Amino acid sequence: MNESSPIRTDTARAYQPGEAPAREVRTRRFRPIRWLVILALLAGAGAIGHRWYEARTDKGAEPATAHKGGGRGGRHGGADMPQAVGIASVTTGDMPVILQGLGTVTPLATVTVKSQISGYLTQVQFQEGQNVKAGDELARIDSRPYEALLAQYQGQLARDQALLQNSKLDLQRYQTLNRQDSISKQNVDTQAALVKQNEGTVAADQALVDQQKLNITYTHIVSPVDGRVGLRQVDQGNYISAASTAIVVVTQLHPISVVFTLPEDDVARVMRQVRAGAKLTVRAYDRGDAHEIATGRLDTVDNQIDTTTGTVKLRALFDNADEELFPNQFVNAKLTVDTVRGATLVPNAALLQGTPGTYVYLMDGDNKVTVRPIKTGETDGTNSVVASGLNPGDRVVTDGTDRLKDGAPVRITEGAQADTGKAAEAKPDGKGEVKSGAPTETAADSQGTAEGGRRHRRRQAQ
Repeated sequence: MNESSPIRTDTARAYQPGEAPAREVRTRRFRPIRWLVILALLAGAGAIGHRWYEARTDKGAEPATAHKGGGRGGRHGGADMPQAVGIASVTTGDMPVILQGLGTVTPLATVTVKSQISGYLTQVQFQEGQNVKAGDELARIDSRPYEALLAQYQGQLARDQALLQNSKLDLQRYQTLNRQDSISKQNVDTQAALVKQNEGTVAADQALVDQQKLNITYTHIVSPVDGRVGLRQVDQGNYISAASTAIVVVTQLHPISVVFTLPEDDVARVMRQVRAGAKLTVRAYDRGDAHEIATGRLDTVDNQIDTTTGTVKLRALFDNADEELFPNQFVNAKLTVDTVRGATLVPNAALLQGTPGTYVYLMDGDNKVTVRPIKTGETDGTNSVVASGLNPGDRVVTDGTDRLKDGAPVRITEGAQADTGKAAEAKPDGKGEVKSGAPTETAADSQGTAEGGRRHRRRQAQ
């Protein structure tokens, strides 16, 4: 063929051995893409078929349960189904104003009993853990060395007393001779000074005698306070050094005190009641704040605030007749400073926080709720005082508030009320009949569960 011909094409080219034509190369290059497109189309068709089958299956099951079960049996239309809620009524009552702080049980007296003299411990006269009275003998030290010293000082005292008596007689004779001008005035004065000197010696001897008598008394170690003795810290037969060897610790348990702290912001409220002469009640609870251990009264308030913690210390006294409070035990102290009489009370489970501030879901009839902003006051952990926004007798939602909104439809259930610790109360409707949400929910739950089981079995069969 002529090279200048306008009908020149690449097909006329001669291919090398083993080289594939260009059309076959393009066909091989686009073959994986074609399979991917086919698989995507098949997957889309399968998804559409699956959705069509579920819609057809649910279409026959939902009408029967949507109106009865409130949205448990179907997949569509859940926003219009009533939400199961538990409710409680707003009541009227007295609300105690309680201030709480962490406290430590502190005995009014803790005495480490030590000997005031040195000597060998000859007797231990107490049982560990025994309750003792002030003056009860606890131990005894060997008194024989002190008795020997007492006899020595008593002999010295007798000798010096005799010298004093003789010097007094001589003074009387010197004074008689001086009146007769038979002796000088100087001799009389010297004898008078000797009498004074002997009197001083006798007084010193008497002090030594009294000291030894006191030491003999100290050999009998007694309890200084009423209380309970602890573990023995020294055994009989040991040598005890004065004021250094501890024998036992005696702790006063009746009464006993609790020292606790409160924030400085609460000091003014407490001091107003103290100055007014009010007897404020303090209750001690265990570490878990679940069990009340004892009830006492506020005794005193410290005279300064701790600047490092911003708290003030208070002391409460407890009779502790049953010895429930143990020294150095940690407790939760709750001080009742006042009582709000005739307050409107709402359960704390109904209180919510959000854009309106503190609010509740208020029942609007029997099947609808509305958002009601309120202002609260004091609380005892279970109920709170309502300053404004609610009236006694109003019903508020205490359980099931997660998916509610203003104007949402609801249904009252007995089970939801039981979850909040409130007993379900049946209330009469306008026709004088008693309504209860429990049977409705039970039937709806059973029907929804059965319908869901049937759909699950149909899907497994396929």
